[in-house]
Amino acid sequence: MNTPRLSRRQFVKFGTGLTIASLSGLGAVSKSPASDAPSTTPLPHATWDKLPRWRGFNLCEKFTLGNAQPFVEDDFRNIGDLGFNFVRLPMDYRIWTDHDDKTRLKEDALSEIDQAIDYGRKYGIHVQLNFHRAPGYTVNNPPEEQSIWRDEEILDVCRFHWQTFAKRYSGIPSDSLSFNLFNEPAGCSEEDYYRVIKRIVDAIREEDSGRLVICDGINWGGTPCLSFKELKVGQATRGYSPMEISHWGANWVHSQDFPDPQWPMFCFNGLIPCRHKNEMPEDLRKPLEISGNFDDVKEFRFTVGIVSSAAEIVVLFDGKEAFRRKFTCGPGKGEWKEARFVKEYGLYSNTYDMELAIPLTAGVRKIEIAVVEGDWLTLSKMTFVSSNGDETSATGVANWNTDKRTLLQYSNKDGQGHISGGDVRDRVWLFENNVKPWLNAQKSGIGVMVGEFGAYNKTPHKIVLAWMEDMLANWRDANWGWALWNFRGSFGVANSERSDVEYEDWRGLKIDRKMLNLLQRY
Repeated sequence: MNTPRLSRRQFVKFGTGLTIASLSGLGAVSKSPASDAPSTTPLPHATWDKLPRWRGFNLCEKFTLGNAQPFVEDDFRNIGDLGFNFVRLPMDYRIWTDHDDKTRLKEDALSEIDQAIDYGRKYGIHVQLNFHRAPGYTVNNPPEEQSIWRDEEILDVCRFHWQTFAKRYSGIPSDSLSFNLFNEPAGCSEEDYYRVIKRIVDAIREEDSGRLVICDGINWGGTPCLSFKELKVGQATRGYSPMEISHWGANWVHSQDFPDPQWPMFCFNGLIPCRHKNEMPEDLRKPLEISGNFDDVKEFRFTVGIVSSAAEIVVLFDGKEAFRRKFTCGPGKGEWKEARFVKEYGLYSNTYDMELAIPLTAGVRKIEIAVVEGDWLTLSKMTFVSSNGDETSATGVANWNTDKRTLLQYSNKDGQGHISGGDVRDRVWLFENNVKPWLNAQKSGIGVMVGEFGAYNKTPHKIVLAWMEDMLANWRDANWGWALWNFRGSFGVANSERSDVEYEDWRGLKIDRKMLNLLQRY
C-alpha cells in the first residue's frame, strides 16, 4: 500500500497530520514475554556523547533494491544467543519509495522495518537504521542522479524520509533504536556535510527530540567531524584498513592491483613517478633506493603493478645501469593483464602484474629504481633471492599522500635476509592511523563506534583472524563498539563460503567457529 502523495510544500513542512503508521500500529514493537524468547541482558544506556560498547553485525536484507527481502527473525535470535547485542541495517531508500515519486512511501516495505525493530526488542538487540543509499547520496552504483550536497530539492526529500522514520518510531527508546543517517559520505566538504546533517537532525528532533543519531565520519567514514559536537550526534568510523587485507579478491574494487595479503605487513611506497613529473613532490621523484650488503643475494626481482600511460624504468647497481625497460599502455590485449581507460585523464592505466628479475653480483651496495620518462608506475613487490634459494620480500603499496620517497635497507643476519626502513603495518600502525585520530573526537565529548568492518572471503583465513584481532584489541582499549559486515555472507561468521575454513553446523548455518570465538572474546 502506498501513502498519499504530498506536494513539495507539504513534505518540507511535514505537518502533524501525516501519519504513515500510528504508534498504535507499532504495538508489536514491544518487549515480548519471557516465554516467547530467551532471557536477555538489558541493553546498555546509549547517549550521543557516550556510545555503548555494542558488539554485533550488519544485516543486509534491504541493502540493495534488487535483492530486498524481509529481515530474518532467526538472525536476531541467533545473534542474541551467541552473546551479541547490536545490528545495523544498511538500507536502500528505493525499497520503500515509489519509483515515480520519491515522496510516496510504501507501507508494506516500511512494515518490514517495523518487524526488524520488533525482533531487536524481542531478543535484546539494539537496532540501528542506516540509509546506505539515501536520496541524493550513495557509495554504490549507479550513483544518485541528484547530489544531496548541492541540490536543495533532494535534501528536502531526504529530510522528509528521516522525519517520517522519526515520527514512526518516536515511542521507542534510544537504548533500543538509533539512526545512522548516511553511509560513508564523500565528495563533499565538512561544511557541506554539516549543513545537510543539521537540516536532517533538526527535522528528526521536531518529531522525536531524544532520538539517538550517529553520523559516519567524512571521507568514507575515515575522518571524524569535530564540528558535529554542537549537533549532539555520535560518530562512526570503519575497520577496512588496509584494503589490501579487507578487500583482497573483491570484484567491486580494483583488487587485481593488490599484492598478496600478509599480516603484519612490511611494505614500502611502491609509487614511482617520472623524474620529470614536476607536479609531484621533488623527493618522491627521486629513485626508490635500497642500500646494504647484497653479497649473499644472487637475484633481485621486482613486480611492476600498474603503469599509467607510458613509463620507462631504469635499475641502477651502484650508479651503473643494470636494467632498462619501457612500458606503453593501450587498449585490448597486450603484455598487460588488464587494460583500463581512465576517462577523467584520457589515458590508459593498465595492470601488468609483471615480475622481472636481474642477476646480482657480489660487491653491490646500492640499488636504485627510477622512472626516467613517461608518467608513473607502481611496484607491488620486491624480492631478494639468496644463493641457497631463500627469498626475502617486501610489499609495495602506492601512497599518494606522502612527499617522501622510500629508502630501504637490506641485511643478512644469521643466514636470513631482512628488509627495513619501510612501513610495518601491525596493531600499532592500525592504532596510529585508524584509532588515534578518532580519540580526539572521543576526548572532545563525542561518542564513537565502528559501524562496519571485516574482510572478504578471498583473503586467507589465518591472515584475516590475525588482522581482526589487532583491530578488536585496539577498539576494546578505546572502549568502542563495532559491527561486522555481515552475519551471514562473504564477510561474516556464517555461510561465508571461505575455501580454507572447516565449518561447524549450527541451527542450519555453516559457522566459522574460529572467527566467532575471536569476536566473542572481544
